[in-house]
Amino acid sequence: MTALRRKLLRDLWRMRAQVLTIALVVACGVASLFSMRSAYDSLRGERDAWYARARFPDVFVSVRRAPRSVAARLASLPGVALVEARIVEEVTLDMPGMAEPVAARVVSLPPTGVLLGALHLREGRHPEHGRSDEALVHEAFARAWGLRPGDTIVAVLHGRRQRLRVTGVALSPEFVSTMQPGALVPDARRYGVLWMNESAVAAAFQMEGAFSDLGVRLDEGASEAAVVASLDRALAPYGTTGAYGRARHPSARWVDQEIEQLKGQATVTPLLFLGVAALLVNMVLARMLGLEREQIATLKAIGYGDREIIAHYLSHAVVTALLGAVIGVGLGTFAGRWFITLYADFFRFPSLAFRPSAATLGLGVLASAGSAVAGALGAVRAAVRIPPAEAMRPEPPARYRPSVIERLGAYHLLPSAARMVVRELERRPGRAALSVVGVSFAAAIMVAGRFSMDSLDHLLAVQFARAQSDDVTVSFARPLPLRAAFEVARLPGVMHAEAQRAAGVRLRHGRQMREAAILGLPRASTLRRVFDERATRWDVPAEGLLLGRALGERLGVRAGDTVTVEDAEGATPPREVHVTALVDDMLGLGAYMDLDALHRLRGDGGRVTAVALRLHPAFAETFFARVKTLPAVASASRRRAVIDYFRHETSRMSATFTLVLAAFAGIIAVGVVYNNARIALSVRSRELATLRVLGFTEREVAAVLLGEQSLLVALAIPLGLLLGRGLAWLVIRTVDAELFRLPLVIAPRTYLIATATVVGASVASAWVVRRRIAALDMVAVLKSRD
Repeated sequence: MTALRRKLLRDLWRMRAQVLTIALVVACGVASLFSMRSAYDSLRGERDAWYARARFPDVFVSVRRAPRSVAARLASLPGVALVEARIVEEVTLDMPGMAEPVAARVVSLPPTGVLLGALHLREGRHPEHGRSDEALVHEAFARAWGLRPGDTIVAVLHGRRQRLRVTGVALSPEFVSTMQPGALVPDARRYGVLWMNESAVAAAFQMEGAFSDLGVRLDEGASEAAVVASLDRALAPYGTTGAYGRARHPSARWVDQEIEQLKGQATVTPLLFLGVAALLVNMVLARMLGLEREQIATLKAIGYGDREIIAHYLSHAVVTALLGAVIGVGLGTFAGRWFITLYADFFRFPSLAFRPSAATLGLGVLASAGSAVAGALGAVRAAVRIPPAEAMRPEPPARYRPSVIERLGAYHLLPSAARMVVRELERRPGRAALSVVGVSFAAAIMVAGRFSMDSLDHLLAVQFARAQSDDVTVSFARPLPLRAAFEVARLPGVMHAEAQRAAGVRLRHGRQMREAAILGLPRASTLRRVFDERATRWDVPAEGLLLGRALGERLGVRAGDTVTVEDAEGATPPREVHVTALVDDMLGLGAYMDLDALHRLRGDGGRVTAVALRLHPAFAETFFARVKTLPAVASASRRRAVIDYFRHETSRMSATFTLVLAAFAGIIAVGVVYNNARIALSVRSRELATLRVLGFTEREVAAVLLGEQSLLVALAIPLGLLLGRGLAWLVIRTVDAELFRLPLVIAPRTYLIATATVVGASVASAWVVRRRIAALDMVAVLKSRD
């Protein structure tokens, strides 16, 4: 073993506490990189492999009713490789123990087998050919209700109750996420997917010889836009709502957005930790090199070259980083598996597992070593450049001069310890600024990590407590005449009812076009109102369109402009509608009109798609029992049940996520504060010992050293809270506003938790350093180096 290697080992052991704190910061960066990047690769790889294996369609289109012969003609369109027609209907299920009907989607199984979007059978078998009382059940729904092959469920198929036997549990690439239309999060107990024989579905819904849904696989290199346009023209006579590509498929879009967000987090989060690690390495090595000026000069004098000396000190940083990388990979493996477990609750893939790659492992190791070298290189090169003769002399003392406070005449307002703290900070402003930035990252991580919970709580409070004040919303499978709302209003227990209409449209402004749904509400509505993200109520105009800001920005319109409204099914001619205002709503691409104005716009005599109800609690069971018998009802959802489930899903992760963030933030704060205090102690040990000799108490000496760190932490916390808010704003910009739009809301408790975490970690670090001050050997420290 060479002399330099022995010196390296001695230095690492002597500075083991500082090495460990830096290694833990590096470990957090490597763990976040390794876990998130591996989870991203696992999710994306499983998605792509399953989509390809199951021949997931590239284009989708729904119609009211079209003959089967039309599907055969569509297969000959340019760019179309394969077409599969089927019947898709919304139904309700009468599940034991639940008063309200459970919504479900029934998808027909072709007699020749599924060509596109092939099912993955988890257990059981497919329905026997010709059987109308058998069904496959989606795994999420089966697990939520404890269903196994052989169990039975009761379905209401077009008003007729039918007992279905579960033959198997399956997955589909079309339903990786089984989210009910209009819902914020998937709820497997209130929405499921069933697959039945085509003949059974056709007979139940009078769709013999017809289809209502189409999946299209494109030729390689075909233009998706051209095929979509051809499908729209060909299916226009059959009431199509418009073809769309895979990127706009509800389940696929939800999965894609989560994968892209994970990719962004796998880049930003590690950079924060590794940046702090580089800062700490620079701070520690710079001081170490300052103390070893004479040793460096001696090494040069006996023949060691600059490269050998640089390599020696860089090895110090690299070994620290590699130690952090080893810890980080272990933590990252655990965290990555936890991430995949969480995703498995929302996304149903056949074989989703944590699959780290050698490339990700190598990236983590290189990133850790790179951050350490980046932090060390400048300090090492600066120290090596000093000529040996100059390095043999002690480091010149710092220049002392009156502080700003002293120059302002406020000298006598501060105690002696405070004046020493201010002078020290003024003498090394660069180091103080870097320390403040490092500690601020700890608070920023807490704020940026927790803000989404605050935003979701705010969304829930505004959307489901103020904008919606109904007890139950009854939704229909398709638009019905106004008398359907009156029939629902006459059901037992209904105290007040308000009809609503959601109309699928295409909005055009100049060259921009967006598909959206206009929600028609009564002007005097009390059960469903429009509120913006600031909880300000907006009245629906008597004429014109109230447009969500996200939709308005995509169309490039402002208040006062006009947009062209085209019926998505082509049943009515395009109309010009005035945009009265843009509202900062939070649910997707919203558009609102007066219900009567929407009826006039559509020119169909007035239809409704849902009814909001105020319900007497004593009649709830009787009401839902009657609703289950109505053939046109697609769902009947309780507002309170939606709120309770949403809070349950968010609170389930909140406590664990907060603890993880607190651990990460605490490690950063400890790493910066502890190393800063240890460096200050080593630099100022002679000065502190002199103060003790002059009569200062141990408490007063500690106040000089730790007061500096306290002031830095006090400056870092507000900066960190601001940085966290900025990071939260960046996260919001990455969320797809077509699903929902998170408001930038950060609750006071999040700021309080972030502050408490940083303060707690700093106090713990100060306590450790305080013990070292008590153990200070004044005689040894005061010995002269001359």
